[in-house]
Amino acid sequence: MSDNKAVRVRGLTKSYGEVEAVRGIDLDVDEGEMFGFLGPNGAGKTTTIKILCTLADATSGSATVAGRDVHTERAEVRRRIGLVFQEPTLDNYLSAEQNLRFHGELYGMPRQLLRERMAEVLEMVGLAERRKDQVMTFSGGMKRRLEIGRGLLHAPRVLFLDEPTIGLDPQTRASIWEYIATLRKTQDITIFVTTHYMEEAEHCDRIAIMNSGEIVVTDTPEALKRSVGADRVQIRTDDDPLAIERLRERFEIEAAVHDGMVTFAVPGGAEFVPRLFARLGLGIDTVTVTRPSLDDVFMAYTGRTIADTEQGDGHRAVFLAMAGRR
Repeated sequence: MSDNKAVRVRGLTKSYGEVEAVRGIDLDVDEGEMFGFLGPNGAGKTTTIKILCTLADATSGSATVAGRDVHTERAEVRRRIGLVFQEPTLDNYLSAEQNLRFHGELYGMPRQLLRERMAEVLEMVGLAERRKDQVMTFSGGMKRRLEIGRGLLHAPRVLFLDEPTIGLDPQTRASIWEYIATLRKTQDITIFVTTHYMEEAEHCDRIAIMNSGEIVVTDTPEALKRSVGADRVQIRTDDDPLAIERLRERFEIEAAVHDGMVTFAVPGGAEFVPRLFARLGLGIDTVTVTRPSLDDVFMAYTGRTIADTEQGDGHRAVFLAMAGRR
């Protein structure tokens, strides 16, 4: 591609009746990039993926994937992409090998090339010795690896992973990401991944935070954390409502109860703590100071945690302050 963009989106919208699932987003993903879509369930991530993979039509706007228009060149797009869905799509009654063969035949791969690619992919995902076994005998992590391998079988230029570790235990999730990291080193491919796990977004070169159908910010994980610019301070006191009131009156700091502790943001949190003890006038049982995380970034830009669907004005004030926008 002449502009080195694996994905280009302009003014993309998708409505279901009166519900706007995607609200006019713009997006560029470079060739060879690991790009992350970060947001809660219902943010519009999966709808966007479906449009980019030609599984749904946009209401308006345009998108190209691997240089091909997703609306007018559907077949060309599909030949150039791999897709791993949120929900398992393997046939449990077939073997690993049979699942791959069926996929390759759907893509019209020549028989000899298909045999070669099946052997390569099964070795790549560590399932060569289980190739004849029924998928129903596989663990969740093994099934996920096979699905990723299946998505790579026809050598796509862009691999879409929609919540690739959803429903897996933490240890298996970590092993899947180790595999994805190895995949990046060995395959010339662009990876577009959606996730609502903060720690997974750290693996990406860049991430776009999506909320309520809109992209609110796009940058590298480190740049986003730097943009927050303040530390998170959490305290447990004798009287949390009074602590919030005094933080506002005596320090001009907005605070809210989060995770059972009074939470607020200040530059230089460690240096602020002695002043806090001296002037708050309340018993402080515990205090923690943490550097900004992607969770803080999400809260700063959206006013809520990614796991919390209820948006509270107090939380929004705290974390907008962290981003220096209040």
